[in-house]
Amino acid sequence: MRIIGILVALFATQGGVFAQGWAEKMFREGLSHNFGTVPRGAQLVHKFPVTNIYAVPMEIMSVVPGCSCISYTIPKRTLDPRETVTVDIRMDASRFVGPKTVGIRISVGPEFLSSAEIRVSASSRADVVFNPGEINLGTVSSGAQPTAKIDVEYAGTLNWSISELTVGTLPVLATFKELYRRPGQVGYEISVTLKPDAPQGTIKDFIYLKTNDNQAPIVPLLVLGGIASELSLTPPILNLVEVKMAEPLTRRVVIRGTRPFSVTQVESPNPDIQATTALPTVESPTQTIAFGIRPSRVGPFRQEVKIHTNISQKPLVLLIEGSVLP
Repeated sequence: MRIIGILVALFATQGGVFAQGWAEKMFREGLSHNFGTVPRGAQLVHKFPVTNIYAVPMEIMSVVPGCSCISYTIPKRTLDPRETVTVDIRMDASRFVGPKTVGIRISVGPEFLSSAEIRVSASSRADVVFNPGEINLGTVSSGAQPTAKIDVEYAGTLNWSISELTVGTLPVLATFKELYRRPGQVGYEISVTLKPDAPQGTIKDFIYLKTNDNQAPIVPLLVLGGIASELSLTPPILNLVEVKMAEPLTRRVVIRGTRPFSVTQVESPNPDIQATTALPTVESPTQTIAFGIRPSRVGPFRQEVKIHTNISQKPLVLLIEGSVLP
């Protein structure tokens, strides 16, 4: 498999045709996305999966948007073989009116460079406006029920109306009400509330407004937010770097909570890793656990330890990794 990766790199140096092509092949689900017709001011997001199909690590070296209306996020830039990340492209429809297609050039390396161009398209209609351009619920604790609202305004010749909202799998409740209706103008208010049982994690998805406009019957509205974990680990990964076999080590992690808690169990399937402190019996917003580590095998070291508490059914997972030398 490594030979394949080397051959790919060698071919990449032979002219521009193949060098251009091998980066494009990492976008296995396509290089373009059309948002369709959207309101002026709408915030649009599309995820482009990028998969390292080669036998050597690849790094996303640069992302160059072709317009100030484009921004992007990438959770990580170095991909191991067969690893996938998404390049999240955000298009701001408040920055243009009418049809718009933008290219974003992504360069991949590092030893041999290749590039791919992804494209996003949208048509920003001036007669429908979102203010603001998205629903942002913020980042909140589990169980919170924040509400955010936006105004939707139409100015034109249609007797324009919203008939329905579709939330899909989003953990929210969404309602709408008409604020005013006069010749050539209609105003609505969209209200979105987070459900109290929303799972932890990031929210980035659309709800859809169903309208009576035959040219654009479905209008997307971006919803953003996040439900923070009640518990966090510091550090989230214990990196041992290089250690000697059978050399005893002690490492500590700090667990912080949004409310007092206690640690009920530390679950380690590897006898080389054991908690060396007695589990705390008094609840506190902060707990410290010490681990005794004594690697017994030479080579890469990687182990997950589960830490159970009395305020979460899901355990915290601590990753311990490194390289063990003779």
